[in-house]
Amino acid sequence: MSNITIASLPRMSRESLASVVRSSSSSTAVVDVRDSDYIGGHIRGCMNVPSNELDYRIPELVRKLKDKDTVVFHCALSQQRGPSAALRYARERKRLLGIDSNDEKGSNVTMGGRDGTADSEQKVYVLEGGFTKWQEKYGEDRDLTEGYQKDLWQYAFDEKHRN
Repeated sequence: MSNITIASLPRMSRESLASVVRSSSSSTAVVDVRDSDYIGGHIRGCMNVPSNELDYRIPELVRKLKDKDTVVFHCALSQQRGPSAALRYARERKRLLGIDSNDEKGSNVTMGGRDGTADSEQKVYVLEGGFTKWQEKYGEDRDLTEGYQKDLWQYAFDEKHRN
C-alpha cells in the first residue's frame, strides 16, 4: 500500500508556477485535468487530460513524463479532480516503475531503476487554487495563458458576483 496521500501532496503557488512557465523549463510538466470546463483558457504548454480519461491515460502519462523533474496537476479549483489525479499519478508511477515504498518520502517519487541505475526524483505538486486563481492573476498574460476568454471567467468563479 502506498504511503502517498492527498494531504501529503505539496501545493505550488501560482507565482511559483508562473516563474517556471516564464523560464520555459523543459523539466516541468503541467497537467490540466479539467473536462468541459477547459474551455476559456489554459496555462501555456500544459497538457489537457480530462479527469474522465484518467483511468486509461495514467500509464501513458507515467511514460510520457518519466524524464520530468516536476509535474504539476490542476483542475478549476484544485480541490478534488487535480489532487485526486496527482495522487493517482504518483501511486501508479511508483507501481509501474517498481519503486519500493521505503524509498519514498511524501510525494517525492524516487525512481530507483530496476536495473540498478542511479536514483532520480520526480516531485508531484497540485497548483494551489487551480486555474480559477491562476486566471485571476495571469489570465490576460499571453506569455503564461493561452486561449483566455475573460468573459467566460468573469462571473463563473468571481466571489464578488456570487449571492
